[in-house]
Amino acid sequence: MAISTDSAQWFLLNCSPEIRQQIESFPPLHPRGPRHSPIAAILITNGDLDHCLGLLSLRESHPLVIYATDRLRRGFTDGNVLYRTLDRFPGQVTWRVLKVGREEELTDVDGRPSGLLVEAVAMPGKLPIHLEADGTSDPEDSVGFRIRERATGRIVAYLSGVGAVTDAVRRAVEDADCVFFDGTFWSSDELPGLGLGTKRAEQMAHLPVGGPDGSLARLHGLAAARRIFIHVNNTNPLLRDDSPERATVEAAGWEVARDGMEVRI
Repeated sequence: MAISTDSAQWFLLNCSPEIRQQIESFPPLHPRGPRHSPIAAILITNGDLDHCLGLLSLRESHPLVIYATDRLRRGFTDGNVLYRTLDRFPGQVTWRVLKVGREEELTDVDGRPSGLLVEAVAMPGKLPIHLEADGTSDPEDSVGFRIRERATGRIVAYLSGVGAVTDAVRRAVEDADCVFFDGTFWSSDELPGLGLGTKRAEQMAHLPVGGPDGSLARLHGLAAARRIFIHVNNTNPLLRDDSPERATVEAAGWEVARDGMEVRI
């Protein structure tokens, strides 16, 4: 996902393995000259590979700015020989540390302000699989973002990878104008029920959408004009336009993200 106020500076929210395809399919992210990119910075929510592996595809000579908690930075860089492809010359990557609960303005590599302020919010998540054997969990392992436009006060809440609706999660979304929320699974036993795994959704740090304790019920009454489920797994019946699950969320005022979707607030 990319966000901007005026299309001059674009900020990516996570950097998935298919980042090249995403850039190619969205002209505002195309280079405007040799060794140029309109991508001002990248914000990372957690160390799962589907959120950060695409960074290694952005290993050319254009400098990168990455916003992440220090825990996320260390999890991606420490002991990772592949990270050397992003550390070939001084200034190739600039890491800017996000602290949970602290709001700061997003800027590009030259420090030009964007008019967008971001606050990292601790999410009930877990360590990435590749780090589980070596460490203990920490509140900064998984975060969501509240992004506020300084000029208008409008707020976007972006929460991907949410294991439960905590007080912090509720505060992050309650006054937002637009909410992007984790919609990975519809049901808790989705994967076991299909014979595709043994873990329930909550064990993978994904609160299911459906059910009496799911995110759709827990977030009932949100005032946001746009409410959109993101990060939808290919097993989730929400992806089917004609499914009863899709009809249920649409009746509740929610949308399901799709490739190429553009949202104006």
